[in-house]
Amino acid sequence: MAIADRADAVPTKGAVSRDIFTTRLGVIAATLGSAVGLGNIWKFPYLTGANGGAAFIIIYLLCTLVVGLPVMITEHMIGRAAREDAIATLKKLAPGKSWWLIGASGILAAFLIMAFYTEVAAWVFAYIVKAVQGAVLSTDPAVTEAAFAELITSPVQSLVWQWVVLAFIASIIALGVSKGIERMTKRLMPALFTILVIVCIRSITLPGSWQGLEFLLKPDFSKVTGATVLTAMGLAFFKLSVGMGTMITYGSYFLEDQDLPATATRVMLSDLAVSFLCGLAIFPAVFAFGFQPESGPSLLFITIPAVFSSMPFGQIFMILFFILAAIAATGAMLSLFEVPVAYLEGTLNWSRKKATVAVLVGLALVGSTAALSNSLLAHVVFPGVGTFFDLWDYLTSNILLPLGGLFLSLFAGRVLKWDNIKTWLTNKSTLQNEGAARAFYFVVRFVTPVLIFIILLSGLNVF
Repeated sequence: MAIADRADAVPTKGAVSRDIFTTRLGVIAATLGSAVGLGNIWKFPYLTGANGGAAFIIIYLLCTLVVGLPVMITEHMIGRAAREDAIATLKKLAPGKSWWLIGASGILAAFLIMAFYTEVAAWVFAYIVKAVQGAVLSTDPAVTEAAFAELITSPVQSLVWQWVVLAFIASIIALGVSKGIERMTKRLMPALFTILVIVCIRSITLPGSWQGLEFLLKPDFSKVTGATVLTAMGLAFFKLSVGMGTMITYGSYFLEDQDLPATATRVMLSDLAVSFLCGLAIFPAVFAFGFQPESGPSLLFITIPAVFSSMPFGQIFMILFFILAAIAATGAMLSLFEVPVAYLEGTLNWSRKKATVAVLVGLALVGSTAALSNSLLAHVVFPGVGTFFDLWDYLTSNILLPLGGLFLSLFAGRVLKWDNIKTWLTNKSTLQNEGAARAFYFVVRFVTPVLIFIILLSGLNVF
């Protein structure tokens, strides 16, 4: 049998027995929830400000169009075409070939990302309680730094909060795709935008906030270098949650008449809007009170509490901010958790509850190594990498995800036939988007693999 040579692989109405998303809004909400994460809150805004402001945004958008977006469309396309989990999708479209290893890599990546990402989410959830209690209500960064250190170096707190997060996510996953993931994300995404707007308004109306706006928005082309472009390329790839099986899995739940290129583009632009609003919510306030725009955990858990503690009604806005961060983390974790669950449920024919419990237990065990990386396992260091937390991050971000994205783009551009791609993306010519389909095919065939290969080499410190 030829590889993916059947144009009728898109299921016909009534042919899908598995649970799927029930509305277009549900598709957008779930997919956006997967793309939006904690990186939107600190990484994108900080990198934008540090790499030329508006100039970086322009470069990032161009990179997204040729790096992240084509891989997302590929995952949605093959996921819906096969209506299977990440491994079974590739086996179905390329029978007898080794392309299924892409799906296996994605499932492994999703699992390992959850192993350390749930610990960061655990800190966020813990900080909601700390903000309510006023435990981190201090304008002194030394105090907030001590509070954060006390949390991450406590084995009990680290494990318990990670287990709370895992149990919360598992309880949603166990309900299924439409009643669990879709229903939750349709509520979370509007709440996320609402809280963002509220915090943005407060932040940009503070005296002295113009410095933060300038940091984020002023185009500074003198900062644009080859390293800037490479940073934008990497961000464009990693920000859309591709290469880890999530978009293949979610694509398998899409409506059969969903416009895939349009959906992926809307998700990309909405994700950018969330990142931009997060920058407006954070950096004007950071500069208004004389703090430094540092990135990473130091910004989220040390600087932000001190910033909000400096403003009137700061405790309320601090609570809202960490609820916002928890929402962002939840959407991402739902998609990551669903990837191995879909495999166990689909390929191994496990019940959804059994598959959910199995993944929950596995993540609790492996994730504990990340949770204890700053306490009981702090002495375990991998040369050139760091702790267990750093190891899972390195393996996924530097190896598995770029490899997955690279081979997915090669699969779409070199293995799949144009007739199939045209059929799948135009929904059997019912959509007037053949131009977009042809543009996708050209980019994913000749441009995307080269750029992702560069990202892979950069992550491996080849240059």
